[in-house]
Amino acid sequence: MQYFIGIVPPDEYKEQIAAFRNRWVSNRLKDVVEPHITVKAQGGLTEDTRWLDNVREICTSIKSFRLSMSGPATFGSAVIFLGVESEEIYVLHKLLVDKVSPSPELIDRYFELGRFHPHLTLGQTYWGMNENEIAEMKLAAIHDLAPFPTFQVNYVRIYKEIEQNKYEPFEDIQFVR
Repeated sequence: MQYFIGIVPPDEYKEQIAAFRNRWVSNRLKDVVEPHITVKAQGGLTEDTRWLDNVREICTSIKSFRLSMSGPATFGSAVIFLGVESEEIYVLHKLLVDKVSPSPELIDRYFELGRFHPHLTLGQTYWGMNENEIAEMKLAAIHDLAPFPTFQVNYVRIYKEIEQNKYEPFEDIQFVR
């Protein structure tokens, strides 16, 4: 089983995103995980959950912060996402990666540290969509998901893989400062 750490948008916007993603029948992302922004990918977050205490420790030093969603963009023609604007998310990401200490190979595999680009995935070809649907979704997102909110981030959510390619919330860890 694997884990990853994310930030969840406010419930109302999360539901809006989920409904939007579900309009594309081929989009199997809904079967994988709820809408979220990944802060720390799977690398180093193993079944041996000793890393969990380190994550809790980091969260005790984090102040809640503001995060702004921004318009849709793509990684090539395979992934459509909403952008994320927040300096603090980069700081949080680096603290988590440094504390968990995944191998350089895992950092590279999961696009961490210098390759980290915070985003909220709407759909991708890996999960069933085709390139035309990705382009169609990008155009629709401009209108259907705006205005893009700014919200306060008070916690991170740890997700646990319960079966291959299916993640559920495992634990929410509040920031205490």
